[in-house]
Amino acid sequence: MTSDATPPYRNPLYKNHVLLLSQSFFIKDNRDELLLHAHKYDFDIAFFNEVSHFVSAIGNSRDHDLFVIDLDALHNLQSDMQSSRKTLMLGELLERLPGNHDYVYLQSARQGGRFLLQQRLVDSHCLAYAEKPIPNDVLVDKLFKLFVQRKGGDLVRLIHLGDPTDLDEAALLRQRVEVIRHADAHTLHQRVKELQPDIVLIGAAEYDRTEAIARVLQKNIEADPVREITLLQRRPDEDQARRALASGFDEIMPLSAPDLLTEQLVHRANKIRVSKDLIGKDRATGLLNKVGLQKKAQALIRQAARDNVPLAYGVVDIDKFKTINDTWGHSFGDIVIKRLSLTLAQQVGELDLLSRFGGEEFVVVFWDCTPAQGWQKLDALRQAFGAIAFQVAPGDVRHFSFSGGIATYPEQRSENELFLRADAMLYEAKQAGRNRICPPGDAMA
Repeated sequence: MTSDATPPYRNPLYKNHVLLLSQSFFIKDNRDELLLHAHKYDFDIAFFNEVSHFVSAIGNSRDHDLFVIDLDALHNLQSDMQSSRKTLMLGELLERLPGNHDYVYLQSARQGGRFLLQQRLVDSHCLAYAEKPIPNDVLVDKLFKLFVQRKGGDLVRLIHLGDPTDLDEAALLRQRVEVIRHADAHTLHQRVKELQPDIVLIGAAEYDRTEAIARVLQKNIEADPVREITLLQRRPDEDQARRALASGFDEIMPLSAPDLLTEQLVHRANKIRVSKDLIGKDRATGLLNKVGLQKKAQALIRQAARDNVPLAYGVVDIDKFKTINDTWGHSFGDIVIKRLSLTLAQQVGELDLLSRFGGEEFVVVFWDCTPAQGWQKLDALRQAFGAIAFQVAPGDVRHFSFSGGIATYPEQRSENELFLRADAMLYEAKQAGRNRICPPGDAMA
């Protein structure tokens, strides 16, 4: 049981943390299984059954922590610093919770049926609520999605075909929505193919002049299924709306006050971010998965071609990972994977890409990086990982390694060519004795 209000409850191995205020028996019965599921999603849970310690821990928390409160525990929570216990009223609990944070509430089905209670929770810094009983794996999955939703998220790209005065570009950019203007409906499909935007916003007048525009965008075999094509109407027109929806538009949006339109587009962007994260991220590490990497790498190659800059594409694989799993168990193997993901993540830049490609294999793409610089960076990461001490048993410390292969753009032109070349170099590194990067640095100078 965590009873310390200071940060030592935080496990540095995990990126995210949940603070859970609950009953002693609930924690005892669920602790191991909850932690097992949470660790697979790269977050840890700290357990509390005293309000004072929970509130103090919130004061030492970080921005992306989640705070979960089991309302069934109210009758068994300590309401003051004394050892005696009494029933803690909901109002007293809500008053004691720091008001600059939001909370996730767990409640019984009986409590969930009381609308006034739900209203009070929602009006009291409620991030979300859930009814019990809820399976541990389901609860952990829901908490993971809350972590995803609370992130700032990637830049969402919006292409706008229409009147340039319709959008507040500066306000949207502050919410990480980039607006790209395009004036010609007949070349819009080429611009969309080039930039792969998340939202295409088309004015009503432009649609009337070129009604096939959405069909042309959607039938491209490279069309992103998450992309939204939206019609912006200056005034309601039901006939136009019906025709637009039938021709492939996803949504009809009225042109309202600039601040209201900005809010609507930001909400759409946030939903797109969550969908893309759930599709394109590895849940155990939070890094890009294979799907997410391929899409972003293709976009990065297009940008490199426009800006005339080189890329370095590295594939790394933990050496003798099957032996690690067979000797110390899969849970320990997961720890090794997480430590490698943290080592790699600490060294990649804002424009670089990092992916857990599958199992113990990772891919890193360095932006504006020559072959020699790419080898140096990847070899520095190899040395950093090799320096990490893993305690496999009391008094038994081991060090592990990875091998890597590297390829470069523009020598290899496509994402697939880069991966195949780097993967072939990885195979050479393994065959040459492991714990090295191929080709060697002198060959890339």
